[in-house]
Amino acid sequence: MSKLVNLVKLSVGSESPESLAMWQETKIAQSEDGLPRHVTRMWPKREKELLNGGSIYWVIKGSIQCRQRVLRLDEVFGSDGIRRCAIVLDPEITLTEIALRRPFQGWRYLNPEDSPADLRGSRKQDDDIPTELAAALAEIGVR
Repeated sequence: MSKLVNLVKLSVGSESPESLAMWQETKIAQSEDGLPRHVTRMWPKREKELLNGGSIYWVIKGSIQCRQRVLRLDEVFGSDGIRRCAIVLDPEITLTEIALRRPFQGWRYLNPEDSPADLRGSRKQDDDIPTELAAALAEIGVR
């Protein structure tokens, strides 16, 4: 059985997990079957591990805030004829504990043991605290 790996990726332009979901509901952000996708130039070298239950952990405004399970990788060609990888995602966005991340380009692999935990069901119902406050609490180790 192959191991599991996740990706961590900046969600450029998103203000929150809700705004990420709104973007993914647009036609341009969807595959032909209507599932959300993220198109990137590079094909993951660890494809087998990623497709073994991996997720994309989204960095929004400087911190990981949510994740989506990766369903498949589709080959797509841009209007320039260049081959790209469409990472097709489960439409369900799962909120995670806040984890600070510095800006970076592309994606990074993220091992499961280094991935932030999903918010438990009871915490999802808690009053939202501002992202900046949640990030500050994460920085000092309070979750």
